Amino acid sequence: MLDIAEELHRWIRRGRTIAVATVVAVSGSAPRLPGAALAVDTEGRVLGSVSGGCVEGAVYELCAQALRDGRPVRERFGYRDDDAFATGLTCGGEIEVLVVPVAPDGPEAAAVARAAAGGTTALVRIVDGPGDLLGRALAVAPDGSYEGTLGGPPERDLTAVAEARALLAAGRTGTIAVGAEGGRCGDPLTLLVEAGA
Repeated sequence: MLDIAEELHRWIRRGRTIAVATVVAVSGSAPRLPGAALAVDTEGRVLGSVSGGCVEGAVYELCAQALRDGRPVRERFGYRDDDAFATGLTCGGEIEVLVVPVAPDGPEAAAVARAAAGGTTALVRIVDGPGDLLGRALAVAPDGSYEGTLGGPPERDLTAVAEARALLAAGRTGTIAVGAEGGRCGDPLTLLVEAGA
């Protein structure tokens, strides 16, 4: 999402209601890496890309659905021999996309504002785990201050912030697994950490 931060920030400041689809996982050959994003507003305007055109139409529909029902959704797109003409990637790889409605006062908006102003920030989101946690987010500053919550015990947020700061210091976007209680044990949650500078 931070790859389109400048224009997305303008959309948010203008009060547009938006949903954002972000590539959260890639396997094989794929046109875009995790963190690549596509945004759609309620008037049908589009910003960004998740696949360079291969699956944009289907992702647009997922964003429109998220705008209507307010719920996040995760979807996989790829090329399969048994369904070669369905929506997919002709390059042979697969991407997984998380679509979330973005609140103008939420952590995503805070991370986008910081990145658009040229600041360093990390956006952390739950991209795999229980459905009620999917899409929860934190905006993390280099000093460890943060906005938002991943829900559950405070240790979950603190572990996510520590991991995000490490990826932010390295200038890397990546996924991490944390236990549902915040440590490294227990049922895992997968978090995408987008680093933006």
